[in-house]
Amino acid sequence: MRHPLRNILGTVGVVALMAACSPETETPTEPTAPPAATDPTVGDTTAVSLTGEGWGPLRIGMTRAEVVEALGEDANPDAVGGPDPESCDQFRPERAPEGMLLMVENGMLTRISISEPSDLMTDKGLRVGDTAERVKGAYGDQAQVTPHKYQDAPAEYVTVWSRGGGEEYVQDTQARGIVYEISRDGTVMAIHAGGPSIQYVEGCA
Repeated sequence: MRHPLRNILGTVGVVALMAACSPETETPTEPTAPPAATDPTVGDTTAVSLTGEGWGPLRIGMTRAEVVEALGEDANPDAVGGPDPESCDQFRPERAPEGMLLMVENGMLTRISISEPSDLMTDKGLRVGDTAERVKGAYGDQAQVTPHKYQDAPAEYVTVWSRGGGEEYVQDTQARGIVYEISRDGTVMAIHAGGPSIQYVEGCA
């Protein structure tokens, strides 16, 4: 005759063994939300907006030494940046995005220019390759349109001052703006942002 206690212990052991061998039940989890869209004006410096005040680590009015600290020295020191580099020079820092050219006058950053193959955008979401119509539509009555000096229409300059401006030729060093240089095919071939030097049509002049 079997002992009742032995039967009970045997039954408990079988139940415990079955529990140990059975797969664990996973607790349902909430579905993972898709990653939030990245703000194009932060994070990746190649996507920071270009304005009359500057771009990313560059601020109009900073010294050449500050520019070099931010983005490195001239990537092509043998290139001729201007007829008198001490008073006006143009160069592309080593760590600057492709298509960017900086103008330094008397030791101060006065202009940031971009051209192909740059994919940088202004604060209006405009870039090299956009149409003149899109540029004018973005600014409305703020846009000042003047003929291009070297190319036939529809080549032109579309100038927008965000600070200062108003005169036929702006000389106030505190003025800030952007010039969209339109080619003869009606698209933006270069964008110049900064102070009064955005009005120059021949490099440093």
